[in-house]
Amino acid sequence: MKRNGSVESHRLRNGLRVLLQVAKSAPIVSVWCWYKVGSSDERPGLTGISHWLEHMNFKGTKRFSKEKMKSLIERRGGYWNGYTWIDQTTYFETLPAEHLGLALDLEAERMQNSLIDGAEFASERTVILSELRGGENNPESLLDREVNAAVFQAHGYRWPTVGWEPDVKRITREEMIRHYRTHYVPSNATLVVVGDFNAAAAMRKIRAAFGAIPSGEAPEPLRTPEAPQRGERRVELEGGGTTSYFHAAFRAPSVREPDVYPLVVLDAVLAGAKGISLWSFDGETRKSSPLYREMIDSRVATSVRSFYIPTKDPFLYYFTVTAGADVPVEKVERRLFRRLEKCAAARPSAREMRKAKNQIRAAHVFQSDSVTEVAHQLGYFETIDEYRFFETFLDKIEQVSAEQVRETAERIFRRNNRTIGVYRPARNGRGRRHGAR
Repeated sequence: MKRNGSVESHRLRNGLRVLLQVAKSAPIVSVWCWYKVGSSDERPGLTGISHWLEHMNFKGTKRFSKEKMKSLIERRGGYWNGYTWIDQTTYFETLPAEHLGLALDLEAERMQNSLIDGAEFASERTVILSELRGGENNPESLLDREVNAAVFQAHGYRWPTVGWEPDVKRITREEMIRHYRTHYVPSNATLVVVGDFNAAAAMRKIRAAFGAIPSGEAPEPLRTPEAPQRGERRVELEGGGTTSYFHAAFRAPSVREPDVYPLVVLDAVLAGAKGISLWSFDGETRKSSPLYREMIDSRVATSVRSFYIPTKDPFLYYFTVTAGADVPVEKVERRLFRRLEKCAAARPSAREMRKAKNQIRAAHVFQSDSVTEVAHQLGYFETIDEYRFFETFLDKIEQVSAEQVRETAERIFRRNNRTIGVYRPARNGRGRRHGAR
């Protein structure tokens, strides 16, 4: 995507942060509205409420019914969506540039006039409960959930974005409206517009759409810092199926910590470069990577993936492995940790470092090949830190040394920094859960 200008940053009187980037590569525009609220901002009894509220914001506002919202965007050749994760909730529209005003009006409506209709609320509870139960029946999803809960004992990263089932069953409409009024306010939001537009004219439209919305008070984050881990933790599950799964989660740095950049390079050396945000992330391991050769070429595993995305608070560097047929999980564990120990013991070669950095650069370019991608990346990093992280990322990656990569591996791959998850097919056909230890 050809960029025609630097990012302009504005703040309206009501506190709304606005980021604009002109890009004349095509006559389209992408509008993203971000809220600094995700599952980690919830509390016991209300887990899953942010994700559920995101669903409700597609169900209609005072001005736009849910049918009209959909048709207004799609009839004009656009597309729209949204998502909730641990640190944020976001919504977007990408459509022909002449309809910028429509996207702004729709997001201003969602910010202050979502209906949260009682019948739609009840209907969506059923949808989300079905989603939850689907995760219960998926061994990898179930193991991922249980490992997260074992890693984080205090911080809100411990519960799944979709929430715990008892909470989803009991959350009331009144509680959701209160959550909406608390978090969906200009002082807790960022609006990002990227595409073919005139910046001054766009700001006039933004002020007209959002300027009169009361600022509200940006809620104070209520996140309990996680205490240092004192030893390996382990979760073992049994259930249906014939396949075993192995997960290894290592506590990893937040977006503001200097180890972020060596860790991204480490992962690229080990498994191949990936996107650095949830929207652009591809967890597949490259076939030429050491991790692929160690685990799949040796027939120990049929699948292996690694996962690291910068987050607001320290989160995880994660490995998920599907064991090969008749391969004991213990063998999977030994092979994976043997490879990780090599990373901690020896620096990557100059060739490995150059290959990793080239892959990271290529992935970064791919993440910037459309107005939708660029708008997402600017908003994602502004929500968890600041948008300049994305703009300076490649320069920081180039400065990473081989010794920094080795030192980062040594720090992260310590035994007392990891939590292990194992899923085995139950011999009697019935599942069991063993607690973390």
